[in-house]
Amino acid sequence: MKINLGKKDRQIRIVLGSVIMIVAIVYQSWWALLGFALLLNGLTGRCGGYALLGISTAEKSCDLPEKNDTV
Repeated sequence: MKINLGKKDRQIRIVLGSVIMIVAIVYQSWWALLGFALLLNGLTGRCGGYALLGISTAEKSCDLPEKNDTV
C-alpha cells in the first residue's frame, strides 16, 4: 500500500491516537484499540480507509518518475 497520509494528517493522527490510548488505558477501556490504530496510521503514513476510497493527502513528488514512464 502506498503512503497516502500527508504531514499534517500524520501529526494529527499521532497526537489524537496517543491521547486516546492514554485516556483509554487509564480508564481500562477498549477505546485504546482506536487510539492504537490512529497512532499506527500516523507512524506508517498509510490508511486503509483512504486507500479503499482513493483518497490521499500525501504530497506528490515530482522528482521521481512514475513506474510506467521511460527515461
